[in-house]
Amino acid sequence: MPDSGDNPQASRAPRESPAASSPTDGQILSKESLSHAVTPLSPEEVRDAQLDCSEEPLWTTRTDGRVHLRVHPTCPQPPCTIHQMFLESLDKYGHLSALSFKRLGVWEDISYSQYYLLARRAAKGFLKLGLERTHSVAILGFNSPEWFYSAVGTVFAGGIVTGIYTTSSPEACQYIAQDCQANIIVVDTQKQLETILKIWRNLPHLKAVVTYGEAPPRNMVSVYTMEELLGLGAELPEETLDAAIGAQQPNQCCVLIYTSGTTGSPKGVMLSQDNITWTARHGSQAGGIQPAEVQQEVVVSYLPLSHIAAQIYDLWTGIQWGAKVCFAEPDALKGSLVNTLREVEPTSHMGVPRVWEKIMERIQEAVAQSGFIRRKMLLWAMSVTLEQNLTCPGSGLKPFAARLADRLVLAKVRQALGFARCQKNFYGAAPMATATQRFFLGLSIPLYSGYGLSETSGPHFMSSPRSYRLTSSGRLVPGCLAKLVNKDAQGVGEICLWGRTIFMGYLNMEDNTRSAIDADGWLHTGDLGWLDEDGFLYVTGRLKELIITAGGENVPPVPIEEAVKAELPIISNAMLIGDQRKFLSMLLTFKCKLDPDTCDPTDCLTEQAVEFCQRVGSTATTVSEIVGRRDEAVYRAIEEGVQRVNMKAAARPYHIQKWAVLHRDFSIAGGELGPTMKLKRLTVLDKYKDVIDSFYQEQKK
Repeated sequence: MPDSGDNPQASRAPRESPAASSPTDGQILSKESLSHAVTPLSPEEVRDAQLDCSEEPLWTTRTDGRVHLRVHPTCPQPPCTIHQMFLESLDKYGHLSALSFKRLGVWEDISYSQYYLLARRAAKGFLKLGLERTHSVAILGFNSPEWFYSAVGTVFAGGIVTGIYTTSSPEACQYIAQDCQANIIVVDTQKQLETILKIWRNLPHLKAVVTYGEAPPRNMVSVYTMEELLGLGAELPEETLDAAIGAQQPNQCCVLIYTSGTTGSPKGVMLSQDNITWTARHGSQAGGIQPAEVQQEVVVSYLPLSHIAAQIYDLWTGIQWGAKVCFAEPDALKGSLVNTLREVEPTSHMGVPRVWEKIMERIQEAVAQSGFIRRKMLLWAMSVTLEQNLTCPGSGLKPFAARLADRLVLAKVRQALGFARCQKNFYGAAPMATATQRFFLGLSIPLYSGYGLSETSGPHFMSSPRSYRLTSSGRLVPGCLAKLVNKDAQGVGEICLWGRTIFMGYLNMEDNTRSAIDADGWLHTGDLGWLDEDGFLYVTGRLKELIITAGGENVPPVPIEEAVKAELPIISNAMLIGDQRKFLSMLLTFKCKLDPDTCDPTDCLTEQAVEFCQRVGSTATTVSEIVGRRDEAVYRAIEEGVQRVNMKAAARPYHIQKWAVLHRDFSIAGGELGPTMKLKRLTVLDKYKDVIDSFYQEQKK
């Protein structure tokens, strides 16, 4: 806390909201010299930066530790720091727009030169507030320019960037802030500030809180606005910051990514400066991202930056290649994202599978409500295009029917979605149903997948327009290695990875780190998959998710769950049960409309779900109608769909013998889904224990 008592609050008038001043205003960006920045590294300096880390260990659990870099002969890029990466980009892209945000309905831009100066000013402000080397600045807020230059400024100052999900409880915030020894926490709203104030007395390392987005309603000791932080930075000599930057090495920690904690307490994944700069360069190149001198990429930032996929894609790759990052509104996932996409027209876009599924459902609802001719036209166009893209993927020579379908129908759909200029559409963080991938392929929007973890700094395998196969996670990023261990008869084994992407270790968790990284530096992912003859990776599930029945059968749940959802378009989530049980069972949820304010599932079925009900002879429009009276038509249709899945199963132990429909769809608020919409299986098992037990109690009678 700021002092031993309650937070003292002065009686002066509330501060002016940060929205009233822009990061591009003259009073913030004074004529600070760029002489500290624009001189590119000489070849001798580059060689000097290639530290000899042959004596360093492969991993560490300390933020002040250093590690051996896994340099491979096929991709021996000299290691560099984030500051060095920014300097090189500044020399090439300084005049280009870097960050674009909306203020009072008008888009405003921050150039790369301004971005760099703001990061330096934030870095000096953090040092002034007492940021200690290898301690953290934790950021708890929605994506914004302030998030970006706070993160870059933290690294410049010798600190460690630690993102916290905005959906985190006070207990989760406290756990992370304690674990990373946060000296400073940056928040965006009054609500987040109040969360930190509640737990401050339990955070012995916390010295200050900085707010952006919403100013505190009154003065508070050790609570500053972003404008005040930048003002403090102006007071510190440039030489002080230069000394902190000059002391940095590429094999030191600069970012902490906390796992979602789906299988226990969150783990702090330590990423080095080399992890970040190497992945920003080579991971993005493998995905087809272009440097600004070829084409300035335009991306929309809206996914949580506390997740590695969004942070690498939006923040660090943006700096590497001079991309223009446009910030969505905080309510992006409540419906405003499509408006931002239409205004910005990105050239590259990334979404977690649930985001793409929601776009698909919106299109399907619009089609269901459209006239007969328009509906038939779209279905014809998608059918022609899907066949073309499946039989001749990537072919520039399209038959007349496919070109006509695109010109008359599909181009208009993509324009309405904001994807008129989008050449690369990515997904990650969770598996995606094949049906969803085929749907977008029918719109000529191939969805490119990557494979990686927080522990691999993001992508280790990558798909792109040049390297794509339906349902595959792509091929190895150059300079990376992979192998499969303990393979079964079908060639499926645990995926193990090696290369410059591999993390430094788990903060303060030696046993977990030893379990993850073997003596030769290979990361054991816990994921199962197989490789085809051309090196494309197909992920089939996780070792920990593998269901081992009482009869000893090993059953991967994901393929069966996806098969059920493909057979039954009313189903939103399907979770297979059966570990140490005599047979398999399943929990099901229906597709529901979301509350526009909270994004929580409501009782009302989506248009697609209602259409399913009508097709099978039911008039139901809500979940409670179906589950409350066990709607005979819908339950019969579900049972028939489950039996169709069973008929395709490899053997009887893979059959689903019992199932139940839950009263409410899974959600983040309900605890069944993590921040990136990943299913938290242990939580579901505990929350619906009574339902699950009933499956097997009846069997005993």
